[in-house]
Amino acid sequence: MLFFNSPNPAPNPRRVRIFAAEKGIALPMRDLSIPAREHKSEEFLAINPRGQIPALQLDDGTVIAESVAICRYLEALHPEPPLFGTGALEQAQVEMWSRRAEQVLGTPVSAVWVHTHAFTAPLPGRNAEWGEANRPRVDDAMRFFDASLAGREFLAADHCTIADILLLTTIDFAGFIGIPIPEDLPSLRAWHARVSARPSAAA
Repeated sequence: MLFFNSPNPAPNPRRVRIFAAEKGIALPMRDLSIPAREHKSEEFLAINPRGQIPALQLDDGTVIAESVAICRYLEALHPEPPLFGTGALEQAQVEMWSRRAEQVLGTPVSAVWVHTHAFTAPLPGRNAEWGEANRPRVDDAMRFFDASLAGREFLAADHCTIADILLLTTIDFAGFIGIPIPEDLPSLRAWHARVSARPSAAA
């Protein structure tokens, strides 16, 4: 298989790299430059018509796109450690917190990125007012996660899961676009320090 990757700060391929590192999986990779628009080349569009990274091409040519879908495939191949949870309740909790990481925090972070950041200025349809209106939503989301993490080591279970990976990569990307974790959120900051210290976070 071949993993089409883009280096940091791109959060979505980083999700898969961290996930694979937690599993001890060595993924053959090919880096594509987003600033050079290599993900929009005819060659890559033939692999993923959406022109988005990451994508995982299997040995038979089958392509899996979308970061969480790739992680689910890797989980099925390598079930230990169980990063999507074990048992009905834990799996549901991991799914719940994963969706919250993507929707409660990821959605407003994406809006700020797309509509206000200098890198995305050439994109059509930008609405700076909408982007700025999402900054308070990012702050509210971080406060929600801070309260949720009080007294907890990890987000969804008593061990690291895909939910922690999704939240970590989203928080770090928020920092990249100029929205760091506020100083007055001790639980979120402590969680971030713990998860960032895991060797997988450097993947």
